[in-house]
Amino acid sequence: MVATETTVLTDRQVTVLQLREQGETQQEVADKLGTTGSNVSAVERAAETNVEKARRTLELVRTLRAPAQFTVSPGTSFDEVVDRVYAQGDDAGIRVAYCRPELYAHLYGLLAEVTDENRLISAVRIGLTEAGEVRVFNDLE
Repeated sequence: MVATETTVLTDRQVTVLQLREQGETQQEVADKLGTTGSNVSAVERAAETNVEKARRTLELVRTLRAPAQFTVSPGTSFDEVVDRVYAQGDDAGIRVAYCRPELYAHLYGLLAEVTDENRLISAVRIGLTEAGEVRVFNDLE
């Protein structure tokens, strides 16, 4: 049994995830746990939601801990975002760890869901680490 006291998952969620990762169907898990397939589905869905929240929390903290941070407004083009990353790095004395094409690709991968026709559709928070890594948090209101 995995200790869950220090995680965002319940014991039941861990058990369901473990059994599902081992290739068991929801009905097989339900039979083992003496419950219904729909209950297993709900537990699995709640576990995945908790995992996603934990991942997003880590993204936020990593961005907030970056020594150079800035917010980019909706409507900003990718060209402007890339320019701002380099400008912020220069201002903070941080060498960005990506050449321009790599930075475009990196940012596009991180921001694809908040981009439309090469422009941001929502505000994002960008952080630069001491090592020049670019962190993004895109749940700003």
